[in-house]
Amino acid sequence: MEHRFWQQRWEQSQLGFHLSFVHPILKRHLARYALAPGTRVFLPLCGKTLDIGWLLSEGYAVVGAELSELAVAQLFAELGVEPTMSEWEGGQRWQHGALSVFQGDIFALTPAALGAVDLVYDRAALVALPPTMRDAYARQLVELSGAAPQLLITFEYDPAEKEGPPFPVLPAEVARHYADTHEIEELSRKDVLDAALSFRDAGVSRFVEVAWRLLPRSQGPT
Repeated sequence: MEHRFWQQRWEQSQLGFHLSFVHPILKRHLARYALAPGTRVFLPLCGKTLDIGWLLSEGYAVVGAELSELAVAQLFAELGVEPTMSEWEGGQRWQHGALSVFQGDIFALTPAALGAVDLVYDRAALVALPPTMRDAYARQLVELSGAAPQLLITFEYDPAEKEGPPFPVLPAEVARHYADTHEIEELSRKDVLDAALSFRDAGVSRFVEVAWRLLPRSQGPT
């Protein structure tokens, strides 16, 4: 899972993780967080997800982190806007209106550079990383966001049936990463094998998508 792996995925348009629609979990559950207009949503490893355009249309500010320059260029092109560019320690910051994307290594990003975060939306970041990287990623995310609330999506399947990414992340692991800082609530779980074509075609028997609400411990679930 070196940087070159993901660069090649974008260069070769191997984008099975990119959805052609706004994620229904985001649309269904965002209201649970009672975010005020203009508040800031952080998308780690954001790619060019259509969720960004939807969040902007709903009146939120969006900040992303993405390794691939090609992905970020396609994101802004598909939004039909021309970004301004500036440097940060880990790469280039692309910005237009209420959207900012830090293109480069998320582990080089600092809370001071990122700025305030009101919600973390992790649709495809934790599950994109192998087990050896997920502990460090989760710690970095909590530090970057100041343990902000989080909408997290994970997958459950038998790794003996197919190798990720995306990788399976079970409830015990979610708790290991975040229980010290957040109250954890399972929002939904659904077998989406019929829509996960590469997993279905590989003979995977079940592919369960799980949505989680993580709230800072001082706030707790409502």
